[in-house]
Amino acid sequence: MSLVSATVRRDLLLAARNPGEWANPLMFFLMVAALFPLAVDPDPVFLGKIAGGVIWVAALLATLLSLDSLFRADVDDGSLEQWLASGESLFALTLGKALVHWCISGLPLTLMSPLLGLMLNLPGEAYTALILSLAVGTPVLSLLGAVGAALTASLRSGGLLLTLLILPLYVPVLIFAASAVYHAGIGMAYNGQVAMLGAMLALAVALTPFAAGAALKLNLSR
Repeated sequence: MSLVSATVRRDLLLAARNPGEWANPLMFFLMVAALFPLAVDPDPVFLGKIAGGVIWVAALLATLLSLDSLFRADVDDGSLEQWLASGESLFALTLGKALVHWCISGLPLTLMSPLLGLMLNLPGEAYTALILSLAVGTPVLSLLGAVGAALTASLRSGGLLLTLLILPLYVPVLIFAASAVYHAGIGMAYNGQVAMLGAMLALAVALTPFAAGAALKLNLSR
C-alpha cells in the first residue's frame, strides 16, 4: 500500500501541474450533456426519462478521453522500465494509476452530475441513484481502462485501438448504472443494479491490476 500511496501522490502532483488532464474530461462531460437537449426534443418530460442515460454516456466518453495518456509519459521517459527493473510490484503501480485517473476524471464527474441532472430535468427521486451509480461505476471504468491503456502503452497512436478494446467492457457498467437511475426515477427499487455495480468494482479491484501489469510487462519486453 505504501507503493500505491507513493504512486498516487506523484501522479496527483503531476496532474496539479497540468490542469488540462482533469479539465478536458470535465469540460467534455459538461458540453455533451448541455448540447444534447438542442439535438433532440427539449420537452422536460422526455429529457427527464433519458437524463440518467445521457449523463452516463457522457461520463463514459469523458473517461475514455483521458485513458490514452495513462501510461504514455512513463513509457516515454523510461520510468516504467526502471520500475520493472527494480522488481517492485506492477500491481501497486497500476492500481495507483487507476486510482489517480478516477480522482481526476470520475470523481469530478460524480460531483458535477447533480447540476447536469437539474439541467436535464432528472426526477428528484433519481439523484441519489445517479450519484451512487457514478461513485461505484466510474472506478470500474478507470480500472478496466487501465488494462486497455497498458495494452496500447507502447503505441504512438493507440487511442482508437484502446477505444475498440475497452468500449465493449464498459457496456455492462453502462446498462446497470443507467437502469438504476431510470428505475429510481419511476419509483422502483434499484438495489439490485447498484449491487451488480459493486460486484463489478470488487472484481475489477482484484483482477485488473494483475492484467494491466502483465500487459505492461509484455509491452516492455519487446
